Amino acid sequence: MQITFGWPSKHLSPNARVHWAVRSKKAKEYREACYITALAAKQVVDWDGDIHLWIDYYPPDKRARDQDNMISSSKALFDGLADALKVNDKRFRLHPYVREEVGGMIKITITRGPV
Repeated sequence: MQITFGWPSKHLSPNARVHWAVRSKKAKEYREACYITALAAKQVVDWDGDIHLWIDYYPPDKRARDQDNMISSSKALFDGLADALKVNDKRFRLHPYVREEVGGMIKITITRGPV
């Protein structure tokens, strides 16, 4: 199962210095967009236990980025994905990888266990 999501807003970065209301609005918008994208993919998690997310980050440009910040910026994505899959996101086991290619997207492959 693979789903491609758009890149999160710069306002969702933990390093962004924005008003809490702006961050909250952007997080809500991104969560909703990711929920709709995940629903459209029609993926089903029909097992108990861990859900492994193999996350390929394709940054929008060549600037150096911190992997921890990318994961933090993706919280709304994980929440929207959990909503669409009807699971608790505490089951997610993250396996992030930052790609060299530019793309401005995040590709997530969902598996039952390590591949």
